[in-house]
Amino acid sequence: MEQWNNPTWIWCNNSADLDEYAEFYDTFEYNGGTVILRVSADSNYAFYLNGELCEFDQYTDFPYDKVYDEIDITKHCKEGKNHAAFMVWYLGLETAQMYFRGEAALCYEISCDGEVVAKSDETTLSRLSPEYAQHIAQSFTPQLAYSFYYLANKENNWRIGELDGFQNSAIIDQQLPLRPRPCKKLELGTEVVATPVKKVDDTTVIYDLGVECAGFFKIELDADCEQKLDINFTERLMAGDVPNIIGPRDFSFHYHTKQGKNSYMNPLRRIACRYFKVMSEKPIGEIKISMVPTMYPLEIKPMPKGLKEVNQKLYEKCVNTLRLCMHEHYEDCPWREQALYTMDSRNQMLCGYYAFGEYEFPRANLQLIAKDNRPDGLLSICYPASCHLVIPSFSLHYFVQCEEYLRHSGDLSLIREVYPKLQSLIKIFLDNMKDGLCPQFYGNDYWNFYEWTDMFSGGYVIGEINSCMGKPDLLLNTLLSIALQSLEKMEAAMGLDSGYGKIAKDLNRRIKETFYDEKDNSFFTIHGEGKSYTELGQAWAILCGAIEGEAAEKLAERMSGGYPGLVRSSLSMMCYKYDAVLKVNREKYKDWVLWDIEKTYSAMVHSEDTTLWEYEHGAGCEGASSLCHGWSAMPLYYFHTLTEED
Repeated sequence: MEQWNNPTWIWCNNSADLDEYAEFYDTFEYNGGTVILRVSADSNYAFYLNGELCEFDQYTDFPYDKVYDEIDITKHCKEGKNHAAFMVWYLGLETAQMYFRGEAALCYEISCDGEVVAKSDETTLSRLSPEYAQHIAQSFTPQLAYSFYYLANKENNWRIGELDGFQNSAIIDQQLPLRPRPCKKLELGTEVVATPVKKVDDTTVIYDLGVECAGFFKIELDADCEQKLDINFTERLMAGDVPNIIGPRDFSFHYHTKQGKNSYMNPLRRIACRYFKVMSEKPIGEIKISMVPTMYPLEIKPMPKGLKEVNQKLYEKCVNTLRLCMHEHYEDCPWREQALYTMDSRNQMLCGYYAFGEYEFPRANLQLIAKDNRPDGLLSICYPASCHLVIPSFSLHYFVQCEEYLRHSGDLSLIREVYPKLQSLIKIFLDNMKDGLCPQFYGNDYWNFYEWTDMFSGGYVIGEINSCMGKPDLLLNTLLSIALQSLEKMEAAMGLDSGYGKIAKDLNRRIKETFYDEKDNSFFTIHGEGKSYTELGQAWAILCGAIEGEAAEKLAERMSGGYPGLVRSSLSMMCYKYDAVLKVNREKYKDWVLWDIEKTYSAMVHSEDTTLWEYEHGAGCEGASSLCHGWSAMPLYYFHTLTEED
């Protein structure tokens, strides 16, 4: 793939606003040969050739590290004149956690056998789209950004050259560094048709897809008149209903029918759910509601042999959960956030090495994370995102997932590429150390989150200084030690030694001196005015090497025995408890790990849900807890590593 140099960026006007849709039209002649489209946009694009959807899906990126697609569109071309049309959606929102705000812009180039036959410039015809309500800025969730309102009654044949209201485009004065897409493009899957399951009244019907699904909403109907449809979507029924308002969230979008045949699919806004509720202004006839999945192309490897039937079912749900949380990048959950986190994606990557045996996708994610550029040097909460919130501990998970990527893929080139980022990150933590320990970060942007338990989710007001803030913390320091040791291993692979292993050993000594209760044989962390004892704290103390030998064996017995004095780990961190006891005595605890997984996931396995929940009991997050969450797929990793060895 050749580098695309200095394309011209355009928009339909000089003053784009939030939540804006623009249409662009061009033509080219085709008489044989190979036709290549190069395209990049802020924020997302759909490309139509001769009226048919041909390509979609801008890779999520940073404006200072822009990605373009290079696509062979030969099979879609026809002899003679071809109509090339782009629908581009500009979010423009600064606070979303799955988008970094840039300028509203499109650039493209179409070449045939190397000769440019169409490209973006001031002669490209464009307009604000009449098909979408402009600038309504209705958010699904604070993380996910905007909903949409499609106006089928405003449709015309602009995609094939009926150009009412089009004019020359405005040049956007920017020169952005461009690089090719680092992983595969999404593909459309087999349409999943929803079944009407409840007629609330003559104007309200609830539909069930039958499975959790992530993709493009599609609607087909014959309408007697024009009217507005309000459509809610959810993963779960609540008291038999599909509510749209859940806390600060509004899971709804809108469609305005045209009289006659309607057929619409939105290729710009991916959603995920199982249930829809369609509400019309007037009684309406039969409606076909469906979802067209958007899938990252993968080959699924066989599950381990000899799994019990119940664990085979759990394994299948793990794979389905992982796939639904992989699009342009890893997602924590496809319904509520669609956000890339280091901690979540660490679990997803580790499972993916066994489920898919594929390394291009995790490599692209680790590369994208390294492109983040916060002023304080820490990693942002998500990628790409321009919001100010940060979870300091998540910067340390990045070291773990980089080392695991190297161990499984053998790809040292990625580690060399991100090594400067790793060095700058570790320096921030080391420079922050006082008396041999790293204190918590505090300020308006810092959220000292570790896991979703009452004590360690950072439940106090973000930025509020309390008795813990600015003081050393068990969890941050044990995780820092693990990160230092991960960095030491990566350096060893590169033939380097900056002394990070020694720093980790000194840190381990201070951890034990400060946080180890000799009498209780447990590690504690300060919480409020008292001490807290957690499974996660014990697990990270074992994994970092702060405790070893007989004392570690006693801790492993306590964790595996359900000791009531320890705060139980959440699903996201259960894997560290398993890893800790396996480190102490693999043969002794491997059967216990498999037993505990079966017990912990029992409700999910036996539920009608086709994916795995965010929380062990399904509830949480003001009723908006996800029923499809990537971090919960970890049983798959243990099924491979603890059963295949037998």
